[in-house]
Amino acid sequence: MARAVFLDRDGVIIRTDVRDGKPYAITRYEDLDILDGAADAIERLKEAGFMTIVASNQPDVAAGKVTLDVVEAINATLMKTLGLDEIKVCYEPDAACYKPRPGMLLEAAGVHDITLQQSFMVGDRWRDIGAGKAAGCTTIFIDRGYREQAPENPDHVAGSLADAADWIVSREE
Repeated sequence: MARAVFLDRDGVIIRTDVRDGKPYAITRYEDLDILDGAADAIERLKEAGFMTIVASNQPDVAAGKVTLDVVEAINATLMKTLGLDEIKVCYEPDAACYKPRPGMLLEAAGVHDITLQQSFMVGDRWRDIGAGKAAGCTTIFIDRGYREQAPENPDHVAGSLADAADWIVSREE
C-alpha cells in the first residue's frame, strides 16, 4: 500500500490573491507563481516515499470567475514542473468531492491503493483540514493568517509547505 501527501493548490503550492485577509484563487494563467520552497518540498516528500497528490476546490469555474481552460493549464504546468503524481479538482460546492468532504482523497486512495491513516493532508484553510480528518489522514495547517474560520484541531501547524515537509520527513526518520 502507498502513502501520500495530499496538498491543497492555492496558498500551499501557488500564490493566492489575499484581499482584506481573505484568499482568492488566481483567475489568469499569467498570475501563476509557485511559492518559494514548494518545488524542493515536493521533491523531498517524493524522495521520502510519498505520492504527492493535489486536492483542490475550484468553485470559481462554476461561478464563471475563471475558465476551465485556465485551471487546466495551471494544473498541467504544475504537473510538469513539480512532478506531482496527480491533481484532483472539484468544481461544485454541493458535490461529495468538495472539501471539507473527503471525496477527492478517498477516490485517490482507491485508485492508487493509498493507506490514508499513513498519509497527510496539507492545507491553508479549514476545509482542507476537515477533508484530511474525514479521510483519516494526519493534517497539517499552513497558517497564512487569513481572516476566516480556523481549522479544528490540525495535527500540526506550519508556516509553509517547506516547514510541513520538514515535519513529515522528520517523523519518518
